[in-house]
This record gives sequence, structure tokens and C-alpha cells, in this order.
Amino acid sequence: MKISTKGRYGMTIMIELAKNHGEGPVSLKSIAQAHDLSEHYLEQLVAPLRNAGLVRSIRGAYGGYVLTDEPSKITAGDIIRVLEGPIVLVEGIENEAPAQRELWIRIRDAIKRVLDHTTIEDLANHTEEDNGISDAYMFYI
Repeated sequence: MKISTKGRYGMTIMIELAKNHGEGPVSLKSIAQAHDLSEHYLEQLVAPLRNAGLVRSIRGAYGGYVLTDEPSKITAGDIIRVLEGPIVLVEGIENEAPAQRELWIRIRDAIKRVLDHTTIEDLANHTEEDNGISDAYMFYI
């Protein structure tokens, strides 16, 4: 499974909205500038997210987008499925040998489990320390 820029940039939009949840709408322009992305491309990505009921738009001079639900209730899987389609690892899995089919199913299920148990709240609250990266292991030259 390969996540395209649609999924990656769509996740960026949703994480930014989660970080600002409850503080009012966030413009796509501000997200585009903060992440050095094309505002036009983000506009194309937000439409399916809106149609899926994950975000809603607020019009006006101080308008933008807000989440329709709490960040703790929206998963990475929700976003990826909207923007990328169903999570499929191997096409034509039914034609595979039983051992291989079992492997592909286990990998697919592991990916689904991670995506469906990771909320955008988790991602919005993520820090470098969560990776186990700290200054104790940084070497400066």
C-alpha cells in the first residue's frame, strides 16, 4: 500500500484542524503557508473531506474549516479511506497460494489496525519525544 500526496496532505490538513480545534476556523491558506504546500491542491483535497462529513466550511473574512467532530473521534483510517479509497495491499489476493494470502491478509489487517486506532488527536499531540528522540542522544559537531 502506498499513500499518495492526497493522503499525506489530507492528513496534514486534518492534523492542523485538530491542533486548532475549538479555536475557530483555519484557512487553507494558513495551512499551505505553514507547510509550504499548494493552496489550490489543498482546496481539491478538502472537498472529499467535507463531502464525507469530516470537516465543514465557515464563510467570511475570518472563515476557513473546522472539524465536525472531536479530534479523538476521527481516525487516520477515516481520512485515508476518504482520500485514497479502501485499504488494499495486494490485488487479486484470492489467486495467491494459501500461505501468501495469509501473509497479505495479516499485513493488511495490521495496517488497518494502526490507522483505525490512531486518532488525529494523537497525531496533533505528537512530539519529538514520542519518538524516543531526545537531546541525550543528539550529537553536535
